[in-house]
Amino acid sequence: MKGLNRRLYPIGIQTFSEIREGNYVYADKTDLVYRLTHSDSKYIFLSRPRRFGKSLLTSTLRSYFEGRKELFEGLAIEKLEKEWTSHPVLHFDMSTAKHTDKDRLLNELERKLYDYEQIYGRDESAVYTNQRLEGLIKRAYKQTGQKVVVLIDEYDAPLLDVVHEEKDLPQLRNVMRNFYSPLKACDPYLRFVFLTGITKFSQLSIFSGLNNILNISMFPEYATLCGITEEEMQEQMGEGIDRLAANLGVTPEEALKSLKQNYDGYHFAWPSPDIYNPFSLLNALANGRIDSYWFGSGTPTYLIEMLRKYHVIPQEIGNRKCVAADFDAPTERMTSITPLLYQSGYITIKGYSHFSDLYQLDIPNREVRIGLMRSLLPNYVQRPAELNTLVAEMAEKIYNGDMEGALRLMRTVLSTIPYCENTHYEGHYQQLLYVIFTLLGNYVDVEVRTPKGRVDMVLCTPSTLYVIELKLDQSAEAAMEQIDLKEYPERFALCGLPVVKVAINFSTEKRTIEEWKIEDGCIKN
Repeated sequence: MKGLNRRLYPIGIQTFSEIREGNYVYADKTDLVYRLTHSDSKYIFLSRPRRFGKSLLTSTLRSYFEGRKELFEGLAIEKLEKEWTSHPVLHFDMSTAKHTDKDRLLNELERKLYDYEQIYGRDESAVYTNQRLEGLIKRAYKQTGQKVVVLIDEYDAPLLDVVHEEKDLPQLRNVMRNFYSPLKACDPYLRFVFLTGITKFSQLSIFSGLNNILNISMFPEYATLCGITEEEMQEQMGEGIDRLAANLGVTPEEALKSLKQNYDGYHFAWPSPDIYNPFSLLNALANGRIDSYWFGSGTPTYLIEMLRKYHVIPQEIGNRKCVAADFDAPTERMTSITPLLYQSGYITIKGYSHFSDLYQLDIPNREVRIGLMRSLLPNYVQRPAELNTLVAEMAEKIYNGDMEGALRLMRTVLSTIPYCENTHYEGHYQQLLYVIFTLLGNYVDVEVRTPKGRVDMVLCTPSTLYVIELKLDQSAEAAMEQIDLKEYPERFALCGLPVVKVAINFSTEKRTIEEWKIEDGCIKN
């Protein structure tokens, strides 16, 4: 049967040899692997968000340095590499050392060293992990006659859970600093050292001691090293796009547009092609449906806690301008949440000005935007599940142009839902509205600049642009007067859509919408 011969998508498979030996789709990154391994630096660090292909890249490097030429047949590197020298490779996957304390972390490192000591022997006088790693490197070099390759995947995994804890972070950081410390002293015996991670920890010896390590995370030439470009997707995954289109009942072009809206939009350098989230994209094509794969694969509880700590409201998560040092910064010394948002993949580069040296950062796509907002709902109401139902029903009404019905429904539901504390300020209701409208799947912006002021909220559907002004314990008439006084609709006259003014007044006593006015966007004289 035709379906039995289709290529498979490597869901959860991070081993290069398994992908190549099986019938799996693979986006060829080996030309970049060759460039990386023949660059001026042999100590290299790459930061990318979770589930973005770091482990597969590390596994690819392992197979390459082990000289497994047969795995690279038909790939770009086959024409570039002539020697295929086999090197001893020490590959440490630190993702197994998450959620741990000092003693268990030491035990995990000792187990990893023990596995390689079964191959290259053990010096019984080497007691500590740094001594054992140094001995391993020297013995591997002496026994094989080839310089050693050290690959450390997710080097920061043991520290991520305690990155902002004053008690546990120093202890675990000292353990890891000690473990990595031999890498500088072993330089004569090393061919290549490669580390991946999400964050950059300034006080680890890997950065403070190894002063010649090259951080390629924002190098344009390596922008596509992890993730999938649109060109790679169309070359390798056309069958999956067609199958997705058939399942959705749309054309392949419409399916591609949906994939782009939900999973595309990442840039880790500038300039850079658009990068798709590989985990979400592969899952969508394998399952034949659009869903929240990446965001749903890990609840970002630490992120929600940090948003609270830094008092970041929903509409301030994206749309940031800053210099590179503000977001490509050591996480444990950060003074704002920007480095955490960027390095974790919740915001990404959307533009850059050579004149000001400022980067424009924003939420990459619909999957991340909606996932974030859904995670924030418990900050506003005590029964967030009821708002999910509200959102679904409102979405249908607004899509059909029934803003009146949507607001009536919202008023009814909000009057029955218990709120969280500290709700007696306008910003709370504005934030709640922003979250609800964002969950509708439409474009929402807040505090939009106009020539004569700022409009509270702009909601854009395929057929209408709504200019929304919100008041608290005043009147819908006062909100509408502000829209007219500031001539807000004039700012959006060239958008090509009918502009509708929506004036809303919240009542703190009733804890819901008290009244509203809806008018077309003609400016009153």
